[in-house]
Amino acid sequence: MTVTQLQANIEHWQSRVELTASLRWTERLNLHEAVANHFSLAVSGDGTQFLMNPNQMHFSRIKASDLLLLDANDPETLNRPGAPDPSAWGLHGSVHRRCPHHRCLMHVHSIHATVLASLADSNIPPIDQNTATFFNRYVIDNDFGGVAFEDEGERCAVALQDPSKKVMIMGNHGILVMGDTPADTFNRMYYFERAAETYIRALQTGQPLRVLSDEIAEKTAHEIETFPGAANNHLAELMRILDDEGSNYAS
Repeated sequence: MTVTQLQANIEHWQSRVELTASLRWTERLNLHEAVANHFSLAVSGDGTQFLMNPNQMHFSRIKASDLLLLDANDPETLNRPGAPDPSAWGLHGSVHRRCPHHRCLMHVHSIHATVLASLADSNIPPIDQNTATFFNRYVIDNDFGGVAFEDEGERCAVALQDPSKKVMIMGNHGILVMGDTPADTFNRMYYFERAAETYIRALQTGQPLRVLSDEIAEKTAHEIETFPGAANNHLAELMRILDDEGSNYAS
């Protein structure tokens, strides 16, 4: 089947392509963990119908046509052929069901963000531009209850009612990053990992931290939040690289 035929026969094609490009680059940057992490994107107005990567498929192999189309309100989802990972269904299904303001979700166990999530104090102080980006824009989950099956997912969803909190630092687990589109969410995930790395490396020096004032941190976060086109251009450039390499992600 040609790409043109796929576009004609598969719903939400451009959304599939952008989410798959995000999966491919997450693997290339080593932000993934084996076949354990999951991305999803709401495609209905109420957020309950969503795309998600298939169960136990490596990010480097996923194609746009492989993505699952799921309904968060369908209780039979896990009983159907080609069912998603039960933990992915528990977390992503719950958030899409309860938090329609969070359209795209990316859950990873990236190295530095997970180190941050393993600290007794998982706050990330504004010590540079990247860390300041997240000032007052994350929530910390301190109540890890095991693998994110449905009960755990429902609990997490309760903590994500504030649309301004677009990163959940999942204590003892990893991170859940939220956004409006794959580009918006991937860009935020990328910079959160960079921010966590800067903070962890700064702690490793044992020297005092140069922490920005709340006023400058908020100003910086707002300026980056409203910087025109940055997230869209970031993912568009990564997709051009994949296209130049002859990748089959958009098939």
